[in-house]
Amino acid sequence: MRPFVSARISRCRFLFGTPGARSLTTFKMAIPQLGWIGLGAMGIGMSKNLQKHISTSNAPSLIFTNRTLSRGDSLKALGAIPVENVGDVAKKCDIIFSCVSNDAALQQIVDEIVASGSISGKVYVDCSTVHPDTSVTVSKQLSEAGAEFVAAPVFGASLMAEAGKLIFVTAGPPTATSKIAPYLNGVMGRSVIPMGSDVSKSSLLKIAGNICVISFVEVIAEAHVFAEKTGLGSAVLETMIGDMFGPVLESYSKRVTTGAYAPPLGGKPGFDVQLAIKDTKHALNCASAAGTKLETSEVAMRHLEKAASLVSDRPLDSSSMYGAIRTEAGLDFFSDACKKRDGTGPAS
Repeated sequence: MRPFVSARISRCRFLFGTPGARSLTTFKMAIPQLGWIGLGAMGIGMSKNLQKHISTSNAPSLIFTNRTLSRGDSLKALGAIPVENVGDVAKKCDIIFSCVSNDAALQQIVDEIVASGSISGKVYVDCSTVHPDTSVTVSKQLSEAGAEFVAAPVFGASLMAEAGKLIFVTAGPPTATSKIAPYLNGVMGRSVIPMGSDVSKSSLLKIAGNICVISFVEVIAEAHVFAEKTGLGSAVLETMIGDMFGPVLESYSKRVTTGAYAPPLGGKPGFDVQLAIKDTKHALNCASAAGTKLETSEVAMRHLEKAASLVSDRPLDSSSMYGAIRTEAGLDFFSDACKKRDGTGPAS
């Protein structure tokens, strides 16, 4: 090789590295370390799908924490790495996801993340259902500390989380939403509804969706009690609901007719009544602040709270308003389907 050419090649290697080496290094540096906080009914399914995706892409294993770490044993079995606390997740991860039960839990996590040390350049994604004001508050807090926040609440119950079929509603800085996009559609969800950069908007859409769901369940529960009291019967009503309104409303009907509204002792609800009460309160508060009313939601709230007060020895589903409506009609809280399942005999 001529000396001039050899010198040119050496200079190129000095500036850019040997062919292939720089691109490989860049590729490795571009893979973020992901973290997860919160392994409730939704979080465990979501995080498992995320870890499964990571394990097929040669990315570093998901780092996770939870108040009860043993809750993540099935996630650990997939290759994810448990750590003791939120601060450890914050220190080790570039992109952090969370899914927690309420606004207070989210605020506590954000406080711990900010207190963990430098978080400059990190992205925090919360998938919980919280008040829009909470989203704005934590976004400002994280931004002032150098991080970016994405509000990404989801539509879908725990079975959809497990199946990776959730609908994400995202809002936050474009630089952050673009970084998390590869982990949403086709990994933890089946679609994404972008809501721009104002984080309050995704929370508002989630609340609006919850108004629809809670109202649907309230009306369907009332219709089933009507069918029972008039002698029409729930079976034919459910057939009509499925044929007329499709599989989504039919699934709400089945939560009533199968007894899923009041799971057996030791069972788990699809969506806990206390979370439904929290979400409905958010909806009513937002409506009041906007100068409007949600009368169906007000009735649903009364029935949700009554159900929770009537039955305290077991978890209740958000559809347990059906049990409360039954009692108002002179029926037992627990339907024949519940009693047959639990071996407690026929309805009185």
